[in-house]
Amino acid sequence: MSTVLITGAATGIGSLTAKALALAGHRVYATMRAPEGRNAPRARELRDFAAAKDADIRVVELDVTSQESADHAVHAVVADCGGLDVVIHNAGHLLVGYVEAFTAEEIAHLIDVNTLGVQRLNRAALPHLRERGRGTLLYVGSTVPVTTPPFLGPYVVSKAAMDSLALVTSYEVSQLGIETVIVMPGAFTQGTDHFPKAGRAADTAVAEAYKALDPLVARNEEATASLFTPGTEADPVVVAEEIARLLALPYGERPFRSVVDLTNSEVEQANAAATEARADFVRRMGFGELLELRHA
Repeated sequence: MSTVLITGAATGIGSLTAKALALAGHRVYATMRAPEGRNAPRARELRDFAAAKDADIRVVELDVTSQESADHAVHAVVADCGGLDVVIHNAGHLLVGYVEAFTAEEIAHLIDVNTLGVQRLNRAALPHLRERGRGTLLYVGSTVPVTTPPFLGPYVVSKAAMDSLALVTSYEVSQLGIETVIVMPGAFTQGTDHFPKAGRAADTAVAEAYKALDPLVARNEEATASLFTPGTEADPVVVAEEIARLLALPYGERPFRSVVDLTNSEVEQANAAATEARADFVRRMGFGELLELRHA
């Protein structure tokens, strides 16, 4: 089994994934901000779960907005167990509101968390994976770059940027024996802190100019929930189960993308068309080998 580091493991998909992977026999380093501070109850819950299930979950502090924190966390994992096999990029935050009402600084901060946090952790972890000539970068992305829902503008931008960052990084690391997997969860209105803890725009004066749309924003969660087939239990545990399934597949045989969407949004079809166009473009450039994993 693998040694796995996962970000944003305090709540939601991150916590569920840490538990699912530990139950599957992986050694899981569940990272979060302030595990001895404001997240102490969540860190304790993971440790108690591991003890009760005789599973291996080790809580490590990691703030993805800090390169120093990312470097320290990866160093701690490697020092603790001697290596690292899988990095799961899961940490993220949500903003809800009108695009104009968000300052550039607010959007930049969201990108700092949702996108640049990925880059910081990759810079910390890739030297170890490159040295081994093997490893897996698994990104918990989103279907929103395809579906592009309204009133989530900064979030859509940050997730689209993260997806592109994962994709272009995959070209290069594939030639060093490192595979890439992008998991694309659809909308989930329960079981995560995304909607309950979503941020709002600070410029309330601009937001007021859009007040005619307030009723639409007010029923955003309800509108999202209506996308599910009646009777569907939209529990984000299915994302954790899919990640566990993917990591159980042989190294090098895992799919590049996996969509976990219960809203019937035809994301797979959109992905297939985009992948075909991208692959054709790269091959016509003469760089087709970048699309294939080279085993070291």
